[in-house]
Amino acid sequence: MTAPHPRTWHKSSYSTNGGECVEVAEGQSVLVRDTQNRELGRLAFGTPEWTGLLNTLKARQP
Repeated sequence: MTAPHPRTWHKSSYSTNGGECVEVAEGQSVLVRDTQNRELGRLAFGTPEWTGLLNTLKARQP
């Protein structure tokens, strides 16, 4: 059995400099975590669900 490919985390482009930031890691699923509380875990989304969420958020922007 091979080791899973390590994920590269990056700060969301929607995060502000006010300390309310999330990091995202894409792969077979999309992982999201709080930059100030990384040890508390992460949320996992399937690619279709993540794409749907982003499309909804973009559509709601003024």
